[in-house]
Amino acid sequence: MRVAEHNRHVTINVERQDGAVVLTVEGVLDSLTYRELRDAVIKVALEEPRAVLVDVSRLSVPSASAWSVFTSARWHVSTWPDVAILLTSQDPETRRVITSVGVARYVPVHPTRESALGAVDELSLHSRRRSRAQLPPTAVSVRVARSLIQAWLTAWARNDLVAVAATVTTVLVENVLAHTDSAPVLVVENYRDTVTVAVEDNSHQPAVRYEDAAGGTGMLSGLSIITALCRAWGSTPTSSGKTVWALVGPENQL
Repeated sequence: MRVAEHNRHVTINVERQDGAVVLTVEGVLDSLTYRELRDAVIKVALEEPRAVLVDVSRLSVPSASAWSVFTSARWHVSTWPDVAILLTSQDPETRRVITSVGVARYVPVHPTRESALGAVDELSLHSRRRSRAQLPPTAVSVRVARSLIQAWLTAWARNDLVAVAATVTTVLVENVLAHTDSAPVLVVENYRDTVTVAVEDNSHQPAVRYEDAAGGTGMLSGLSIITALCRAWGSTPTSSGKTVWALVGPENQL
């Protein structure tokens, strides 16, 4: 166990268990510590663990509305990387309050770490598939990435989205090669009827869709293509750089 964050109000200890990250929080959650705690949870989620478990058994929350800090953290990562955030507390009254203010609708609360991990196992078993591959920092990575898309989506019976996902992948990988010195990392996830394609790099410069001063956003660029093809896309900072992701669904078929 190591101390990840500390001030006079809140201490957050970080552990890893079965692919999940467990945060044990002690201190007082109030207006002074709300943002610090939220950002700590988001930062851990962006590392893409199997889940984030927050043990709040030793956390004092004078105002019940402050429990919304966990709902806020969950919404920040709800599209990508869509890592589950769960709370644990041995105290039945704490669990009742968390549920009564509506937080448990988005961030489930469990009595033990074991029951929370069991819930994550059940979710992963029935609904979510993810594959990941390190690509070379050369032009060949585009061809490799497209082949992986074909193989993964075929295995997941999502052949209907292969064409659009491969196009999105081409754009994202080419952007990494053109604008960074990174070896791209391709991450593809299937959840229900959607597919998310994400590419990680080691540049902290966010991906933005540049506008033409004369013609607005009419200039043809990779991210213009992404915008036209996808349900949603974004650029998420990580500890080592950023992840640019795009979400496609049945309405985005080519």
